[in-house]
Amino acid sequence: MRIVIGGASGMIGTALQHELLARGDEVVALVRRPARRPEERSWDPAERTLDPEHLTGADAVVNLSGASLSRLPWTRAYRQEILDSRVDATATVTAALRSLAEAGDAVPTLVSGSAVGFYGDRPGEILDERSARGSGFLADVVDRWEREARSAPAATRVALIRTGIVIGDGGAGRVLRRIARLGVAGPIGPGTQHWPWVSLRDEVDAIVHLIDGDREGVVNAVGPEPATAADIVRAVARETRRPYWAPLPAPVVSGLLGTGGREMLLADQHARPAALEAAGFAFRHRTVDEAIRAELVPGA
Repeated sequence: MRIVIGGASGMIGTALQHELLARGDEVVALVRRPARRPEERSWDPAERTLDPEHLTGADAVVNLSGASLSRLPWTRAYRQEILDSRVDATATVTAALRSLAEAGDAVPTLVSGSAVGFYGDRPGEILDERSARGSGFLADVVDRWEREARSAPAATRVALIRTGIVIGDGGAGRVLRRIARLGVAGPIGPGTQHWPWVSLRDEVDAIVHLIDGDREGVVNAVGPEPATAADIVRAVARETRRPYWAPLPAPVVSGLLGTGGREMLLADQHARPAALEAAGFAFRHRTVDEAIRAELVPGA
């Protein structure tokens, strides 16, 4: 297959490229600079420019572009960047897809990145792909982001992959490991809030599953066994052989980290991978302990 990836240099994009190349696919990486390699194509999502020719002949486009959510605190300027980077990149891709459709060319599948932030803070609820939108900054961002993806031409199969905390050597996983290694891991807020998580390996497998299959609409990319903030931070501390003792009270999280701290660290989201489980998806890491041992502990 021929797969075009936006956001190919990030943690998920890099791992996805390796997986696709290993199975014999052709990968085209969209880059925000002049292309230097045969497999690269230049685009400028901030200016919403992408030559539709770059998508010609592709079986799928995977758009993972967006400013990191794990960079805290979110200033007003960075909140705007979080929104714009996602909406602009997605609008750029869907505009190119419309150009292909209008020219009578075949239109590839669109697998569009998204986030469980759509559900907001929902203590006491079990959330699946049918659950309504929640409230908050991230819910607003995801709503705009997904609406742009759904604006693709009618001939496009659009799959929206709502991802939780990715346990891998980057992003939130790297932050948690750094905290543990400093010896200051402990309860964040009450610690009882559900953190929807997924291993990097399973995130990549889920994207490949969507590329290869016929699923449309929303898919939650989260692990099958729920975990709380305390479960996850304690597991990171244990696997890195560091203590779990230093509490970070909720008022301190909100005071120091503002909106990002509240929505990333204190929100309770018991999200379930209902669509993946219904499709018979085989998780490699069913518990967060397995994911942390495999993804964050060298040689495990």
